[in-house]
Amino acid sequence: MPGKASPAPTKGLMMERIVGWSSRNPKKVIVGWILLVAAAVLLGDVAGSGAKTTDAGEAGKAQSMIRAQKVTSSYTENVLIEAQNRDRPFLGTPDLENAARDLSGRLKALPGATTDIVTPLDDERTRAALVSTDGRSGLVSFTIPGPGAEADKHFAEIKKELGAVQDAHPGVRFAMAGDISLTSAIDKAADDDLARAEQLSLPVTLIILILVFGALVAAAVPVFLAATAVFAGLGFLGLVGTVIPANSTVSSVVLLIGMAVGVDYSLFYLRREREERAAGKDASEALKISARTSGHAVVVSGITVILSLAGLFLAQVDTFNGMAIGTIIVVSLAVLGSVTVLPALLSLLGRKVDALRIPFLGRSRTTATSSRGWSAIAGAVSRHPIVFGGIALLALVGLALPAFGMKLSEPGQLDSLPRSIPAVDAGVRLQQAFPGGADPAQVVVWGAGATTGAAERAVAELRREAAASDLLGDQISASPVGDVLSIKVPLAGSGTDDTSVEALRTLREDVLPEAFANTPDLEYAVGGRTAGLHDFAEVLKARTAWVIGFVLVLAFVVLVIAFRALLVAAVSMVLNLLAIGAAIGIVVLGFQNGDFADLLGFSSFGGVVNWLPLFMFVILFGLSMDYHVFILSRVRERWARGESAREAVVRGVGSSAGVVTSAAVVMIAVFAMFATLSGIEYKMLGVGMAVAILIDATIVRGVLLPAALSLLGDRAWSLRGRPATAPESDPESVAVSVRAASDENDNDAESLSHAASTTTTRSENR
Repeated sequence: MPGKASPAPTKGLMMERIVGWSSRNPKKVIVGWILLVAAAVLLGDVAGSGAKTTDAGEAGKAQSMIRAQKVTSSYTENVLIEAQNRDRPFLGTPDLENAARDLSGRLKALPGATTDIVTPLDDERTRAALVSTDGRSGLVSFTIPGPGAEADKHFAEIKKELGAVQDAHPGVRFAMAGDISLTSAIDKAADDDLARAEQLSLPVTLIILILVFGALVAAAVPVFLAATAVFAGLGFLGLVGTVIPANSTVSSVVLLIGMAVGVDYSLFYLRREREERAAGKDASEALKISARTSGHAVVVSGITVILSLAGLFLAQVDTFNGMAIGTIIVVSLAVLGSVTVLPALLSLLGRKVDALRIPFLGRSRTTATSSRGWSAIAGAVSRHPIVFGGIALLALVGLALPAFGMKLSEPGQLDSLPRSIPAVDAGVRLQQAFPGGADPAQVVVWGAGATTGAAERAVAELRREAAASDLLGDQISASPVGDVLSIKVPLAGSGTDDTSVEALRTLREDVLPEAFANTPDLEYAVGGRTAGLHDFAEVLKARTAWVIGFVLVLAFVVLVIAFRALLVAAVSMVLNLLAIGAAIGIVVLGFQNGDFADLLGFSSFGGVVNWLPLFMFVILFGLSMDYHVFILSRVRERWARGESAREAVVRGVGSSAGVVTSAAVVMIAVFAMFATLSGIEYKMLGVGMAVAILIDATIVRGVLLPAALSLLGDRAWSLRGRPATAPESDPESVAVSVRAASDENDNDAESLSHAASTTTTRSENR
C-alpha cells in the first residue's frame, strides 16, 4: 500500500544483513580482508611442493609405479650434431666427427655430471642408432643423474661446456633437447607468461575502468577487489595444491577468471548503488536496495559458476580437478569480496568514491541512465522478434558449424611453444632427424624377475620386434628403477599425431604381448607423453557427457529457483549453448585450420587442445549467468511493477546496457591478453573466451534474448508456462517492490501510478 513500509522479500534479507553489518563496520571488514589475503599468500609460500599430476588410464598406472619406487630420478639429454646447412653426411666429415669426440670428452671430464654417454662413433650398434636415416645428423646421448637440484646444477655445467664446443667448431650446428632442457623451457615460458599476464591485466583493467567511471578512485575499487581476490586465490591454491594436483596452467586460469569475475561483480554492485543514490536514497538505503537486487544477482551468478565448475570433478582427471578447485576458490573469494568489502569501501568512501575525476571523459557509464543505442536495438527487435531473432540465430549457427569438424588433440612440448625458444627449436630438429626421439614411450615392468633374466629376455624380443616395425624405433634403452624396469621405446611421428597414436597401439596391442608372452610373473604398463595424452583423450571421451549433463541440469535448476520461470530458464540454456558453440567454431577456424597463425604467431598442430572445449563449456556456462541474471532481474523487476512484457524487455535491456557493456569490455580485454602469451593453449583459451563473451554481450543480450522474451510475453515469467498475471508474491510485497523499482531510473508520478494500478489489476486477476 502507498506509504507503507514492508520487509523486503526473504531472499534479500540475508544479503541485507551482511551488507548492513559490513557498511556499519567498514574498517573491520577491510582490515579482515587484507589479513585474509596476506594469510593466504603466506600459506601458499610456505606450503611446499605441490602434489604431482598423474596421467589417466594405463599411463597413470605406469607413472605411479615409477613414483612408488621413491628413487632418485635421472634425466636423458640429447645433442644433435650436423652441418649448418645439413649439406654433408655426419660420418666421414672430419669437422662433425671431431665435434662429437670433443663434446663427449668434455662431458666425461665433468665429475659426476653425466653417465651413459654414447656417440655414433662408439661401435656398430650405436652408429646405426645414432645416425639419422639420411645420414646427415649425429646424436650424442647421455644421462644426468638426480636428484632434481643436483641435476639442474649439472645441466648448467653441461650447457657451459656445450657453448665452448660450439665456439670451437663454428661450422657445426649443435642442438640440445631432452628431459631437463624441454621441461625447463616449458616451465620458464609458463612463469614468464603468468608474470606478463599479471603485468598487463592490472593496468589494462584500470584504464578501462577509468574510462567507465571517469574517476580514479571509483576505478581503483574494482581493481583492488579483483587483484586481492586473485592473490588470495593463488595463495590458497598453493596450499590446496599440496593435496589436489594443479599444474602450471591452473595459475594462469585463476588469474584470468579472477580478474574477470572480480571486476564484473563489483561493477554490477556499483551500478545499482549509484542508481539508488542518484534517485535520492541515502547511503544506507542505497546499499540495502543494492544488496537485495544486484547483490543477490552476484551471489546467484557466483553460485552458478561454482556449481558448474564442480562438474569438472566428474571427469576424474587431475588436470580438471586442479582447474576446478583453482577457479572455485577465486570465484568464491570474488563473491565474498563483492558483498562484504565492496559495501564497506563504499560506506567508508561515501561521495569520495567519485574523487579524482578525469576531465573530458563525459558521463560515467554507470550512471542511472538508459542506453539509447541498446534501447533502440531492443525496441526494434521486440517489434519484429522473428525477423531479427532469426537472422541472429542463423549467424550463430553458421559460426558454430565448424565445431562439428573439431579434432581434439594435445600440442606436444614442441607444438605448444614457438620455435624462437632454443630448446623448442632443438627439439623440433631432433624430432625431424630422429622421429620419436623426443617423446619415447616408457614401458614400466614389475613383478618377479623384473630386473633380472626374465625381463632381459623380453627386452631382447622387444628389440627384435621393434626393429621389424616401421612405427617403433630401435634405440631402445632399459634400466632398473628400484624394483621395476623402465624401458624407453621411440615412437614414430611427432608424439601427438595419428602416426604416434598408431605406433602406441602397435606397441600396446601387438609388440608387447608378443615380447612378454612367456613371462607370466611380469606385469607392465605403457606410459610416457604420447600414452598419457591418448589415455586422457579416451577418459575424456567417456565422461564428457556426464559433465555436460550435470552442468545443464544444475544451471537449469538454479535459474528456475532464481526466477521461478521455466521458459526463461530454458531459453537461457539454449542461448548459452549457441554462444559457446559459436566461440568453439571460431577456435576451430582460427587454430585447428590455422587462420589466426600469422596474426597470433603460432604453428597449427591441426587440432584443438583436448581439455579446452569442455573447460570452456563449463566456465562460460557459469560466467554467462552474470549477464543473464543481471539483465533478466532488471526485466522481471519492470514487468513485476506493471510494464508490458515488451516494454519491460526494452527498458530492462536499455537500463542494464551501460554496466553490462563495461563489464564485458573488461572481461574481453583480460581474456584477449592471453592470446598474446607464448603457449598455444593460452592463445586458444583467450580467444575462445573473449569471443564467447563478445557474442554473449552483443548478439545474445541485444538481439536473441529480447526476441525470445518478446515472443514469450507474460508466459515467460510463469512456472507453468502459461501467461502469468502477477509476480509470485503477495500483493503488498509486490506494491513495495513496485515502489522501490519505480524509483530506480525514473521518478515521475505518472509512471509510478501506472505501475501501481497495473500491478493491482494483475493481483486481482490472479
